[in-house]
Amino acid sequence: MNETELKDILEKHGKWLRDEDGGEYANLSGANLRYADLSYANLSGADLSGADLSYANLSYANLSDADLSGANLRDADLSYANLSFACWPLWCGSKRVKVDRRIAAQLAAHFCVLDCDDPDYIKARDAAMEFAKTSHRAKELGLT
Repeated sequence: MNETELKDILEKHGKWLRDEDGGEYANLSGANLRYADLSYANLSGADLSGADLSYANLSYANLSDADLSGANLRDADLSYANLSFACWPLWCGSKRVKVDRRIAAQLAAHFCVLDCDDPDYIKARDAAMEFAKTSHRAKELGLT
């Protein structure tokens, strides 16, 4: 998929999200979005299942953020993608997402800073803490 096609899909998806004329749901299932700059993209509710998003920029870069809330990321490849400040979907649509160690540690770090006094959570947090401390966000989150 070239940059022009992707831009068109994202514009139509934005209109779809705002319920405007000409809007269209973004079906990017299986799309090759490797190295794509999606830093301004609102992909909320989009179908990205099986998409290759490896090395993509989904970060809070240039005062932008990628919104993946409600996006279907099943079987998508997010290895080495920049997800800093991106909105991660917390539903079954993020099941089986392929990530690298950096992203896994970042997710673990965010898990480890939740405020929960449940004994089972505390046990899980303590088990994950050393790994979470390897996150590039560990210092900002107060883990180191």
